[in-house]
Amino acid sequence: MTARVVLTCGLAGSGKSTYARRLESEGWLRLSVDVAAWELGHTEHPLPQAVRDPIVARQREQLVEAVRAGRDVVVDYAFWSRAMRDEYRALARGAAVEVVYFDVPRAELLRRLASRTAGPDGVRVSPELLDRFRAGFEAPASDETDVRTVRA
Repeated sequence: MTARVVLTCGLAGSGKSTYARRLESEGWLRLSVDVAAWELGHTEHPLPQAVRDPIVARQREQLVEAVRAGRDVVVDYAFWSRAMRDEYRALARGAAVEVVYFDVPRAELLRRLASRTAGPDGVRVSPELLDRFRAGFEAPASDETDVRTVRA
């Protein structure tokens, strides 16, 4: 059986982790930098590179191992750039890959972020940090044919 890989894509507060947790509850392996960092005691964003890099390296290995084993995986990252999405598509070679893009207006993102509670999926993001994230975000292009858009 061919493994399935979902790459979540969107800004903080867009619904990526909620979606990923649902797949996890159905037996998918969920890879999340936020959860791994939280387990190490890191709760502030952006994470220091010295914390983030080893987590990402290990989760890349886990993704490749899971695909080889035929296991379904959801990668609960923001996937801010086309280059990163392409990199993970290549890592998941042999799997059926789908990018789920959460396209949510800024006002709704701010509302959701303001109501977050503490926890690995509830990292606080200020309006200023959200705007920095938005400025650097590269939404999926029309030629990325494996993208499904979810709008709020």
